[in-house]
Amino acid sequence: MSRHVNVNKQRVVAALFLLLHHLGFCFEDKLTGQSHVAEHQEFPANISIGLGDVVIVIQSQRNSYHAAHCHQKKMEILQKAAKLGQDIPVVLLLHELSENEGDWSILPALPRLFAAYGRSASWFFFMAEETAVILSALLVVLSRYPVQEEWFLGKRLHDNKASIIHHYAFSEDPASFGYPDPAAGWAVSVPLCQRLSERVQHENLKSDFTIDLPHEIALYIWEGGNGPELTAVPEFCTQPSDNCATTFTTYLPDCGPPVSKSKVFVAVKTCEKFQSERVPVVKATWEKSAGLLEYYSDVIDASIPTVSLGVPNTDRGHCGKTFAIVRRFWSQAATKADWLLIVDDDTLISLTRLRRLLRCYDPEEAVSLGERYGFGLMQGGYSYTTGGAGMVLSRTAVSRLLSSGCGCYSDDAPDDMVLGRCFTFLRVPIIHNPLFHQAQPEDYAEELSSLKHAISFHKHWNTDPVTIYRQWLHDTDPRDEL
Repeated sequence: MSRHVNVNKQRVVAALFLLLHHLGFCFEDKLTGQSHVAEHQEFPANISIGLGDVVIVIQSQRNSYHAAHCHQKKMEILQKAAKLGQDIPVVLLLHELSENEGDWSILPALPRLFAAYGRSASWFFFMAEETAVILSALLVVLSRYPVQEEWFLGKRLHDNKASIIHHYAFSEDPASFGYPDPAAGWAVSVPLCQRLSERVQHENLKSDFTIDLPHEIALYIWEGGNGPELTAVPEFCTQPSDNCATTFTTYLPDCGPPVSKSKVFVAVKTCEKFQSERVPVVKATWEKSAGLLEYYSDVIDASIPTVSLGVPNTDRGHCGKTFAIVRRFWSQAATKADWLLIVDDDTLISLTRLRRLLRCYDPEEAVSLGERYGFGLMQGGYSYTTGGAGMVLSRTAVSRLLSSGCGCYSDDAPDDMVLGRCFTFLRVPIIHNPLFHQAQPEDYAEELSSLKHAISFHKHWNTDPVTIYRQWLHDTDPRDEL
């Protein structure tokens, strides 16, 4: 009964949008300044499923910018469905499925999805909020695959070499294993969803960590050869071409001019052991793009210069140093910046692109932004932004963190994980953007959409970091001097 109520609601909304469109109204995208009119789509003949057989899940996030963007995308999909004169698909926003912050990792959400829609739908289609879908073409694609069988469909990516972010899986033949590019969307049939739902309720995951979601979902589905491999679908696209069912623009939205340099305070973590080797790289690459920047070390070096926080260096974790940085940022009256960026001394970053991205967010909102990892998400764990890729905190998030009293259990505790645990306790969402990267460019699939307009990379192992910066991150913007 609940599904029929939801479908009827969506049909009413879609019909309203269609009526307004016929009356000459144009829907303005307040996030991009562009206008959208439903594109013309011809409904294909002789297909085995309808839009009512498809549940579309937009991988939304619990933040005002992302929620507004995804609600608008949902309405656009419903409007296009209404124009086709077919059943209305169920369109869900992932962050609204439950209060469980771990739903972003998909697996915890599968039992709820199947329980609600598994008896009335044939397919679950997952899409990034930046993905565009042509509904008629999507039905053509899905109709090729018998709905009574287990299917896992997507744009196939593979590693060119064994990758650290995939724990060097398939090291003898990295290209043998495929995983989906989330930017193109991916789909699972209901029979597969049913089996996965039963597994996640009765089996513990092999790892407590969620690091690279598409690869880990593909591994879980494959189940060591007992489940289906990813079936490559050429119509799931990231570059527009003929017959595409999906297309993709960028993970770097245009929300207006970049925030000014004076609004972003950059904290670089270094130490006596590495500062003579790594700080010159920062100075030769991205330091000149910063308006406010300090280097924090365990010793004072006037030639850099560095600031000593009175926290001894640790071989790992660095929680004590990071929380000292956070307290200094909050207490410094002269640094009334809206944003705090904390990076390692071997992080390469495009501050120009970061400042463009930050224009989309309200600094009056508690924001923790970066590359999102997860720990123990199937058991009610927490998410965190991984430190090497860069951690961005709004001033409001810093205020809530410090006033809560949450902090390190030791100076060498993992700083990014402790921050994530604290923010989860405070119900501050961890916001993910794939343009932040914990590893080097060569550790990712060449066709991965997040490499375009990348914001950060991490580590200098066996590479020339200056060359990497110039090739991947150097960007000029006429508005950059603001």
